[in-house]
Amino acid sequence: MILLRQMRRNAVRVEGEKSSALDLARGRLVFMSTLFALVYMMLLVRAFDLTILQRHDAGEGLGHIYEASGAADDGRRADIVDRNGVLLATTLKTSSLYADSHLISDPKTASKALVKIFPDLSYGDVLQKLQSGKRFVWIRRGLSPEQSEAVLKIGEPGLNFQTEYKRFYPQESEVAHLVGYTDIDNQGLAGIERGFDNMLAHGENIRLTLDNRLQHVLRREVKKAVNDFEGLGGAGVIMDVTNGEILAGVSWPDFNPHQIGQAKDRQIFNRLTLGAYELGSVFKIFSTAAFFENKDVPVNVSFDAREPIKAGRFTIHDYHAEKRVLTAPEVFMYSSNIGSAMMGQAVGSKALKDFYKDLGLLDPLDFEVREVARPLIPEPWREVNTLTAAFGHGIATTPLQLVAGVSSIVNGGYLVKPHLVLDENAGGKPSQDLRVVKAQTAQRMRQLLRLVVTDGTGSKADVKGYRVGGKTGTAEKIVNGRYDSKKKISSFVGVFPMDAPRYVVFIMVDEPKGQKRTWGYATGGWVAAPAVARVITSMAAILGIPPAAEDAPENHFGEGLKQYISAPKKQGAKH
Repeated sequence: MILLRQMRRNAVRVEGEKSSALDLARGRLVFMSTLFALVYMMLLVRAFDLTILQRHDAGEGLGHIYEASGAADDGRRADIVDRNGVLLATTLKTSSLYADSHLISDPKTASKALVKIFPDLSYGDVLQKLQSGKRFVWIRRGLSPEQSEAVLKIGEPGLNFQTEYKRFYPQESEVAHLVGYTDIDNQGLAGIERGFDNMLAHGENIRLTLDNRLQHVLRREVKKAVNDFEGLGGAGVIMDVTNGEILAGVSWPDFNPHQIGQAKDRQIFNRLTLGAYELGSVFKIFSTAAFFENKDVPVNVSFDAREPIKAGRFTIHDYHAEKRVLTAPEVFMYSSNIGSAMMGQAVGSKALKDFYKDLGLLDPLDFEVREVARPLIPEPWREVNTLTAAFGHGIATTPLQLVAGVSSIVNGGYLVKPHLVLDENAGGKPSQDLRVVKAQTAQRMRQLLRLVVTDGTGSKADVKGYRVGGKTGTAEKIVNGRYDSKKKISSFVGVFPMDAPRYVVFIMVDEPKGQKRTWGYATGGWVAAPAVARVITSMAAILGIPPAAEDAPENHFGEGLKQYISAPKKQGAKH
């Protein structure tokens, strides 16, 4: 009995010891699980801080590093080249500097050293970043090799480099308005860079219709014309009249895309596609073509230009009045506003407006560069607007649209749409999808344009052997709602060779001032026509275009119209 009780006591004791051991093990397990859970939570919080909070605080965090690395792994932004493969925009690897402020040992010393390397940085701003406690803050992006070496010599473990891609423009200012530029993250902000941002970002190169050699020539001559006549700015374009390929396009003043932050608004503004101007007498090309297209009349039809035309409160007069009855060739050659207004009146408001619209002069240009202006047209369009629009007043359009309209008339009458991206499959063949004027009208206009250069207001655009034709334009600018005779837009549009047109060259100068050597004139015939002649001379040399021999029959193109001129004379100073 006693033995049995003893055995029971021993069993209870053993069982209690087992229970205590199990409780102890269970407690330890719970403790370890809780500890691991706390550590895991701390890691999660830290990861959240690094990837989200730090990025939010710094504007750019570790997440940006991974994004930038991914973009670099996927491929750099593609190249933009001219028609001959000359590099206009490319992407280079660069180093960018960032700081982990936790590892900066001496923020003050490091900040002073960095400001010496980057003088445009503020000591206070740099110091604030280096003592911020943030794990990632940008200091400077796009370092040169010399700058990177100087940073390494500082010896701060908290200063590190990130490899990035930077956009580079080998031609700098020469093609700035058409090629455009990107932001610091290589996203297109203007020009082709903007219009084809997605394609370039995915590594697809773009070849443009531009010829960098001609671009250099055109920019040189536009700049010279503006400077010689103390103008505010200017624009120019060279285009193939057969297919709309833009061989050169300039807006002056321009800018360096590597320093876009330093450029002024007047430099960034694209006068070629975004500026809408009243271009004056160059519009007589369109009203004269509309007249012959809509009226079955002989080329020597006459107009009484002895007296100004009164239309409501407006009086239309000639710049240098001939004060006589003029034939159509004389109206065009002497750039008579009175005769052109009569042509517009004969065509009629609806027909003239429709003609301008068919040429693309009344709607925004459909173009690869998105920076385009909406033309300014009279609303409502009254009869007086028909008279003034016939000689280029009261209607404003862009230089590029004007050039496209001229090309559509002189190339045989087929609508031309200007374009900047080369269609290599087209092989440079002309488009003949839509006719805007009859072949007879186109031929007559070519003769008239040649006459302007041989005997009229555009004589200073003549280049021996190349049968240049064209039209001058001098328009008063509107200032405070009124036309200001002292502020003008002076231009010339030239086409060559006139017997078989291939190229159109346009140059415009904003607010040129008369010079002593020009007897105070600042008209299109003095300002822009000589500049176009210099461009054509250079083009012939660059493209290898030989002049016609002196006795070649093509040199006499358009001379048949001289029989309708009463007193031929040079009129370079007029318009």
